[in-house]
Amino acid sequence: MSFTNALAIVSSRPTDVAALEQLASAALDAGEEDRALPLLARAVAQRQSARLWQWKGLLERALDEHEDALVSLSEAARLDPQDASIAHGLARTALEAGVPAETLFERARALAPVDGSVLIGLAAARAAAGHGEQGAQELEAILAEVPLWLDGQLQLAQLRSTLGAGPRAIEAVERALAATPQQPQLWQLLFDLHAKREDFAALLAAVERSKQAGAPRTLTRVFEAVASGELGMTEQADRLYAEVDANGGAGIAMWRVRHLLRSGRPEEAKPIIDAEMGGPGAAVTWPYAASAWRMTGDPRSDWLDGASKLVSAADLTPDLPPIEQLAATLRALHIAKGEYLDQSVRGGTQTDGPLFSRVDPVIRALRSAVVRAVEKHVAQLPPPDSRHPLLASRRDRRIRFAGSWSVRLRDAGFHTSHVHPQGWISSALYVALPEEKPGGDPHAGWLQLGAPPADLRTGLEPLRLIKPEPGKLVLFPSWMWHGTVPFAAGERLTVAFDVAPPR
Repeated sequence: MSFTNALAIVSSRPTDVAALEQLASAALDAGEEDRALPLLARAVAQRQSARLWQWKGLLERALDEHEDALVSLSEAARLDPQDASIAHGLARTALEAGVPAETLFERARALAPVDGSVLIGLAAARAAAGHGEQGAQELEAILAEVPLWLDGQLQLAQLRSTLGAGPRAIEAVERALAATPQQPQLWQLLFDLHAKREDFAALLAAVERSKQAGAPRTLTRVFEAVASGELGMTEQADRLYAEVDANGGAGIAMWRVRHLLRSGRPEEAKPIIDAEMGGPGAAVTWPYAASAWRMTGDPRSDWLDGASKLVSAADLTPDLPPIEQLAATLRALHIAKGEYLDQSVRGGTQTDGPLFSRVDPVIRALRSAVVRAVEKHVAQLPPPDSRHPLLASRRDRRIRFAGSWSVRLRDAGFHTSHVHPQGWISSALYVALPEEKPGGDPHAGWLQLGAPPADLRTGLEPLRLIKPEPGKLVLFPSWMWHGTVPFAAGERLTVAFDVAPPR
């Protein structure tokens, strides 16, 4: 049911629990939580319903009002302490809010002992409390019994990586394969993990092992093509990609585009890019379109990233909490010892969970300053353009975040050039920076926009280099390549976020 229809029903039946539940569900789907919330708030004041308190909490959580959501979900849990979904929602909201959540997840696990999302959440709560090793061991114990729980395998690998295990992060997957080498799902998971880690030599070796174990050729051919292309084995990759295309190799178009760009054939890449533009993979296609069009002098390049107002930089210092207080708050959140498997960070750590959902007053003040800055940025964008990946979106909706986090880089740390396909507008907010070294690279630590990853060997220079300064916020399209120049020594502390595409 549409939100409009659900709203009309509730207007005539304001205390009908089923109608209010339907309204809340429709509001979450349509991004209309702020319109539904007052009706839920009025209803829970009139009748004690655990379900309505739960829906109220879910609406508040979707609006990043986690403090209010915790109150609502706690009341729902008081009214119905045996409801597993309420217990899980309360635990998940507490974890996102940055308050202790282990006990809450243990309660949810007692009510739903085989719910994988609860078990994964408990591991995350353990890590957030500094008990990551315990969380990893608990996942390992479950996976020893249920090795084909792929979500659990992925979570364990990610957790082990942030605990500093490095290449050993995928040992549980290897153990599962040693016991059941005939399982193609496990081989695909292993391939995916090697690709996330950008260890393509290991990926190619794993493909060879899987062939000996009898893995399907339809699976191995795809990943062999990917590894060969990423390793610069041009002739082998050409042959394999031709075989994949002939056998319906859906989902690897951009890997092939990367191979063609790397081997100096952007004109061959452009038809593949054009074919992907109108499909579900458009979000990951735009950065490669930008590269191919620049390499070939395609006039669409200026249309895509030539507008100066797509990028803005502003000093947020007057609106932020005191910068040293913000820095201290962020440093306390950097408890990881290693990097995520699939992130751009090299030589540093990244916080877990949605930073802007935390109830810490310093983070709430930070979020408010960021929202105001994003609103100003959106207001000055060029006129709407229905074909453009940034300018096509509506601009009359509240600012929402697809993700928010902090990165702390240490000596020689940097970000590889990357993009954020889940976002609309991405960012860098500088909080603490290393001292400039006399005689060093004058651009050390600077933000690079528009330069494709070095391993693609496109020869393209950055479209823009931006000097970092404490309190400066840089906003740019999420599809635009961005990375940093390494610095020699010190600390580079930032906040980053993705503004979600408006709904």
